[in-house]
Amino acid sequence: MSDIGDWFKNIPFITRYWFAGSIAVPLIGKLGLISPMYLVLWPEAFFHKFQIWRPISATFYFPVGPGTGFLYLVNLYFLYQYSTRLETGAFDGRPADYMFMLLFNWICIVVSFLSCTHYTLLMIPLIMSVLYVWAQLNRDMIVSFWFGTRFKACYLPWVILGFNYIIGGSIVNELIGNLVGHLYFFLMFKYPMDLGVYFLPMLPNRRGGVSGFGVPPSRRPVPQEQPGGGGGRHNWGQGFRLGDD
Repeated sequence: MSDIGDWFKNIPFITRYWFAGSIAVPLIGKLGLISPMYLVLWPEAFFHKFQIWRPISATFYFPVGPGTGFLYLVNLYFLYQYSTRLETGAFDGRPADYMFMLLFNWICIVVSFLSCTHYTLLMIPLIMSVLYVWAQLNRDMIVSFWFGTRFKACYLPWVILGFNYIIGGSIVNELIGNLVGHLYFFLMFKYPMDLGVYFLPMLPNRRGGVSGFGVPPSRRPVPQEQPGGGGGRHNWGQGFRLGDD
């Protein structure tokens, strides 16, 4: 247990609580402590019954069962891996900027789903939006997927979209997550880099001073993660491929 506790404490601060919430809330729903119908985003209840907690609970909740357990674990793995890499890489020392990114993506995702008439879950779209940003900031890194396939990181969100379609039967969540991640990356990195228009510095960071959104990667060096000592190769995880024994 001490090893698990040490591992948990070593997870970056924001990722740690996001990861913990994504385990605790599904467990609460699974045990029946709170009805799962109160944890999903249901626009009618949000607008007409003032159940304003639903966008937050739907971000952490996922219905875990025999048919969804593997999909849940895969996306929990993505959350841990790519949120950690962003928080300790491109956003190292800038937790306010990272929180802004999560908040921006979350708001866009909530607005996208509030137009639906049925209940929805927000865990996968938010995770995919973070993964998309990581993939764009490390777009030329070679990543490995199942069965030894290798390709540039910029293609990873779309490969995962296809993978989740195969095991989950839908691509709506993944597609919205990718589009929201692209919107953030375009507004905060691509647009300023191409046109030289930067957002005003607003948020404090651990290094002192403030941090301005919109400074492109070329002016905010992004550390190149090299897990497992792969010399620039990125294995899906830390030195192993998901699904390996």
